[in-house]
Amino acid sequence: MKYLYFLCFLCFSSCYQIERNCQDFKTGTFQSTISIDGTTYTSEFTRTEKLQIERFNTKTDSASVRWINDCEMIFKTINPKNRAEQKDVHLKILTTTKDTYRFEYGYVGSSIKQKGEAKRID
Repeated sequence: MKYLYFLCFLCFSSCYQIERNCQDFKTGTFQSTISIDGTTYTSEFTRTEKLQIERFNTKTDSASVRWINDCEMIFKTINPKNRAEQKDVHLKILTTTKDTYRFEYGYVGSSIKQKGEAKRID
C-alpha cells in the first residue's frame, strides 16, 4: 500500500511544475497592479539591474535594487521622506509568463505579504 501512495505522489508532483523565467524581468518598463482591501492600485515602473523608478499618480519614487537570487530582490528607497519609506521591501517573483509575472512583497522581516502582478509594457 505504501508503494501505491508513493506512486500517486510521484505522478501528481511531476505534473505540477511552476516555471519561472525571472531573468526576463530583471530590466524593463512594467505596469504593476495590486489589490489592497478591495481597492486596485496601478503604477508604472522602469527597472535596471540596480535601480527602479516608480510612478504612481503624480508621485515618483526611486529605489536601489539588490538581487538576492534570480527571483528575489530587496528595494531600498533612495530618499526616504518618512519612517515607513526607510524600511526595505522584499519582493519575490512567484510565477512568470511571456509578458507578466506574479509576485509577493512585504517589508523585510515582516510576515505580512501582499500579492500583485506586473506586465511588461516596453
